[in-house]
Amino acid sequence: MDKTLKAFGLALALTTALAGAAMAQPTEVRIGVALEPPALDPTAGAAEAIDIVVYQNVFEGLTRIDQNGAVQPGLADSWTISEDGLTYTFKLHDGVTFHDGTSFDAEDVKFTFDRILSADSVNAHREFYEPITSITVIDPLTIELKLDRQIGRFLFDLGRGDAVIVAPESADNNANEPIGTGPFAFVQWDKGSRVVLEAYSPYWGEPVHLTKASYVFISDTSTMTNALLAGDIDGTNNFATEALAVFEGNPQFNVLVGTTEGETILSTNNKRAPFDNLKVRQAMAHALDRQAIIDGATNGYGVPIGAPFAPHNPYYVDLTGTYPYDPEAAKALLAEAGYPDGFSATLKLPPVGYATTSGQIIASQFAAIGIKLQLINVQWAQWLEDVYANKDFDLTIISHVEPFDIGNYANPDYYFGYDNPEFQALITTLNGTTDEAKRKELAIEAQTILANDAVNGYLFELAQTGVWNAKLTGMWQNSPIEGLVLRDIAWTE
Repeated sequence: MDKTLKAFGLALALTTALAGAAMAQPTEVRIGVALEPPALDPTAGAAEAIDIVVYQNVFEGLTRIDQNGAVQPGLADSWTISEDGLTYTFKLHDGVTFHDGTSFDAEDVKFTFDRILSADSVNAHREFYEPITSITVIDPLTIELKLDRQIGRFLFDLGRGDAVIVAPESADNNANEPIGTGPFAFVQWDKGSRVVLEAYSPYWGEPVHLTKASYVFISDTSTMTNALLAGDIDGTNNFATEALAVFEGNPQFNVLVGTTEGETILSTNNKRAPFDNLKVRQAMAHALDRQAIIDGATNGYGVPIGAPFAPHNPYYVDLTGTYPYDPEAAKALLAEAGYPDGFSATLKLPPVGYATTSGQIIASQFAAIGIKLQLINVQWAQWLEDVYANKDFDLTIISHVEPFDIGNYANPDYYFGYDNPEFQALITTLNGTTDEAKRKELAIEAQTILANDAVNGYLFELAQTGVWNAKLTGMWQNSPIEGLVLRDIAWTE
């Protein structure tokens, strides 16, 4: 062959190879998220930001919750429930390993729940699992959990991030180097920048489409917008609604608008004066113009709520009319409570757009009835310490994203300090009821008590507004549980 032709052939082959490589399907996804998690162990922290990264990705539970909110098998292949509803026997998948190569079996399940129930447990929702009275290893692939009472949502609770299975060999280090059984293994955490996960090739379940996923921490909306437009990230699960217009109608992006379990509330310290006075709380409820808050903070995407329950839940009842917007009624109630000239208070705001914007609007609405609010912006770690842990606050704004978390109001030590024995007894009855019609009746009664007591200012249900590269599929449109699940995400042609 002529040397020139040979050289041309080699060049053509190289060009073809390079073109093929350039056209190859990407296998990595880079996801922008607003908040950096304080740690990476969902069994030892309450922050949603933890589950966004690791839930169903790094860690798995006996059951898992799908994008419709239904319970599916997880590490448990199947289960049986005794006739009295008190004994659950789980058959576990065989051949499962943790990411460090150690094997998974029933002893790991026992260790996990013993750890949750221990006296020194730091699990954010230990109360969900307190009804467990015994944990028995029948054989390496069979575990039995006995309860002291029926729990209507027990299988759902086993699918929460709080109950993912951890190993005794690695549990103590999961906050910084999480090791689970999920389809993705932890690789690195560049503090202040990103967390990187890679597909775990020995994964026991269906193989995933991605080889790598990076969660990039971007708290600023403008920076997130620029990162999406520049292709520095491939999507985000919850984008600021005020900037969605940039991407709507752009064929390079897919805007997914769905529902969440995020009840956004003006959370109130019920144990601190003057908020321990019902008339003061009622006055604040009358001062809230929900629609103005929704329009300003969510650009109309939020759904008004009158109690801490998601409108898409079958147990939901519309209680937004309990304390309609009425500034004159609010002033009268403040006078009856002994505050004819109002009072001053602080409003601590975490670093999320819906909170900071809502805070400014509410400050204006409260000023109209004489309540003067000092807005204090805090970082997420400070919010968790000051507000959630130490209860050092007057008011705050936050979305509670846990599903069916109305039971938090039955805990007088929970950060907003509501202590109502009647309500506590009602939740105990609800938790022990399996009949769906009766559960709905009790749930409506519980919502009504909280609305009447104006425990918090109930504002709106947060929408999930994702912006994704149009070539990506498999993202959850709705968010029935905390997490950003990667298992079905894939690139298309």
